[in-house]
Amino acid sequence: MNGPEIPITIRPEAPGDVDIIHALTEAAFKEMPFSEGDEQHLVDRLRGDGDLTLSLVAEDGERIVGHIAFSPVTITDGAHDWFGLGPVSVWPEIQQRGIGGALIKRGIADLRQRGAKGIVLLGSNVYYPRFGFEHKPQLTYPGPPPEFFQSLLLDGEWPKGEVSYAPAFG
Repeated sequence: MNGPEIPITIRPEAPGDVDIIHALTEAAFKEMPFSEGDEQHLVDRLRGDGDLTLSLVAEDGERIVGHIAFSPVTITDGAHDWFGLGPVSVWPEIQQRGIGGALIKRGIADLRQRGAKGIVLLGSNVYYPRFGFEHKPQLTYPGPPPEFFQSLLLDGEWPKGEVSYAPAFG
């Protein structure tokens, strides 16, 4: 797995980034067949609720070109320090150039450094395994096909139970 095709710098979201993150997320998901078209509002709600645990942006020297969000999840067995990944957004004209992957790798590293136990996501079971994500039958999320619900253990043992995302996802 190589780095992005264009040079980027990844940093935490700053207060002045909110509007561009909103526009970027809206544009990134506009043509996605699985999108409900509200991912930009989801990020805003997570931020407003205080549930935007980690929000990173990628810059190419001129502008913000990508964003990733992580928020807390709950698991029915009481496991703590688990987080949900998503959404990940990159401007449509520069998607598939490694920017999203770089954001994912940095987010995993940052959460590991903060003592997180694991990360869950709902997404491609072809794309996300390259970062170590896998479907674990003991972790469930109602609704979508189970193989698209994946997790990554960062520390400790695998929890067992049903996962719930932050209220903003509701």
